[in-house]
Parts: sequence; structure tokens; C-alpha cells
Amino acid sequence: MLVAIAHALSMAFTMAWEILWALILGFWFSAVIQAVVSEEEMSRLLPDDSPKTIILACGLGAASSSCSYAAVALARSMFRKGANFTAAMAFQFASTNLVLELGILLGVLMGWQFTLAEFVGGPLMIAIMVLLFKVFLTPRIVEAARNQAEKGLQGRMEGHASMDMSIHEGSVWQRMTSAKGRTAISHFFVMDWASLWIDIGVGLLIAGALSAWVPNSFWQAFFLQDHPLLAKLWGPLIGPIVAIVSFVCSVGNVPLAAVLWNGGISFGGVVSFLFADLIVFPILDIYRKYYGAGISAFLLVAFTSRWPPLLWPWKPYSAFSISFLMNGKL
Repeated sequence: MLVAIAHALSMAFTMAWEILWALILGFWFSAVIQAVVSEEEMSRLLPDDSPKTIILACGLGAASSSCSYAAVALARSMFRKGANFTAAMAFQFASTNLVLELGILLGVLMGWQFTLAEFVGGPLMIAIMVLLFKVFLTPRIVEAARNQAEKGLQGRMEGHASMDMSIHEGSVWQRMTSAKGRTAISHFFVMDWASLWIDIGVGLLIAGALSAWVPNSFWQAFFLQDHPLLAKLWGPLIGPIVAIVSFVCSVGNVPLAAVLWNGGISFGGVVSFLFADLIVFPILDIYRKYYGAGISAFLLVAFTSRWPPLLWPWKPYSAFSISFLMNGKL
């Protein structure tokens, strides 16, 4: 028993050591952006759901904290301060799926193909989300969400979202290099670590345990590796379900994705697993508190839509598209 535990911990530590430099680089870059761009500025820059605003929301999200809980809390805060709901959701999605550290981790642990898939699939997912919102998100629904958001019910990482230590004076370079700017960057860097260490730690422990204790034969059977065509269909369908029940989100699910990939899940299955970080059970409950049960259900359907005729669920569909276009390992 002790040997098995030691083996699992050794695997987790090895993965942690491999990804440490990527996390440091990504968190530093995120801290710089958060220090020079205030929350009020971001809210002001996202007044509508025009293509220009959505692209800007994606850029701001990609440069912000990669913690899913912090992204969800910050999106609600921006929405309450006047940001468009669709733009806030685009910011939220980009904040967890287009961040620098996620791309680097995928490249380090799994290969450049997954990094490319993430940065190709992320904008595609956001575009699909915006289209769905334009069709189904009525002003009445948005007003109901705003009324619920104004109640200020607590979710998780509220302190991170409400604590704005950004610098407002001077040019971007002056903000970065001033004494106040360097202090703000260091504080945001520490806050990002504080917000993500649990997800990263749990993800590494789960990945280490699965890698050490679960034989490849189980994964090969579970992911239908002996049936190539069925495997291509099954992987993207089961990927989001594994993500939802694992409760691990943001960059914390990358080590687990590596284990699933090595175990035989399809390329599309990995991509759909990674894109499901904003629909884990704890975050769905936060949506309910923030925007109401109806909006929570709406976001669940919108974020998990796959098949075009039925408008659900799109994520694996996108994963299929990426898989075939990139001609990756299927």
C-alpha cells in the first residue's frame, strides 16, 4: 500500500516539476496585465456584443487570471459594472481556455498539437457561444440575470474579483516599471497562485494516482481503442463528462488530460475534456447563485452544445472538427 502511494506521489511530483516553469511564466504575464488594466477599464471596454468588443474581451480574458472560479467571479463583477453579458461570458471563457500558461502546459506535457487545438478551438467555441446568445438570449433573460447578480450572493474567489490593485497613472510601461506597479504585479502573482494551488494540486494528485494505479488496458477498453471509428465518437462524448465529475478545472486538468491521452482517449476527447472546465458542478452552482437557476441551465446548454441540428452539445463537435482539420492522432 505504501509503495503504491509513494509511486502515485512520485508521478505527481514529476509532473509538477515539469510544469512549474510554465506556471511561473504564465502567472507573471497575467499579473502584469492585471496590474496595468483595471477592472473598471475592462468593464468600460465591453459595452456590447459587437465583433470588436468580443475580440477585445477574448484578449483581456486571455491575459487575465487562469483560475476558473476567479474568472467567473470577475465576469459577474464586470457585468454588474456595466459590461455586456455576452462580452463578460466571452471574457470568462477566454480567461480559462486561451491563457498563456495553459498553452505552455499543453505543449510541455502533450505536444504542440494540443496547444494549437486549444487556441484554434477556443475562438471557435466563443464564436459559437456568441451566436447562440444572439439567437436565444433575450433582453428579459439578461435583465433577470442582472437582477440576480445585483443581490451579490457569494460564490468562490470573491476576494480575488473585488480586489483591484491595478495602477491607473501613466503609460502602460510606466505602470509596469513604477514601484507601485512592481508591487501590484507581485500581489497579483501571489493571488493567482493562491487561487489555483488547490486545483493544480488536486489535478496533479488525481493524475499521479491514475497514472500509477490504473493499467493502460483499462483505459484502452474504456476508450474503445480497438474500435477506431467508435473511439473517435466516444472520446468527445465522454471527455466533458469526465471533466464534470472530476471537479478539477482550469490549468489543473492538464495533467489529468495527459493521463487520459496516454491511456487512449481520442484527440477530440482530450480537447472536449479541456473545454469543459466551466461546467463542473461547483461552477454550475455558482452560476445559479450569480444569475439564477434559469441562467445556470442556459449557460450549461450553451457551453456544452455539440450537434448543429439540435444545438447541443457543440464542444465535441468542435473537437471533431479540430481533430480532422489538424490530422492529429485520432
